[in-house]
Amino acid sequence: MRAFADALDATPLALAENSGLPPIETLAEVKAEQATTNNPQLGVDCLYRGSNNMKEQHVYDPLISKRQQFLLATQLVKMILKIDDVITTTESM
Repeated sequence: MRAFADALDATPLALAENSGLPPIETLAEVKAEQATTNNPQLGVDCLYRGSNNMKEQHVYDPLISKRQQFLLATQLVKMILKIDDVITTTESM
């Protein structure tokens, strides 16, 4: 479960890093502000507009798209976890 939560943090970390922001500090600040203000609409302010409220900046992520991404990622992980045998090649063929 912890690995799944860490995987969800990868997107905001990448956004912060690619925007020239310190990724770990930015993610920690966003999470802390989300917890204190109870506002799930906060995100990484890549454009430096002074607000990290994604609704105010008109940044929307359709639920159906997000749901499909999570379902596909979960299916991929399940397929990988089903692999229980390793096939090695030998050079004696």
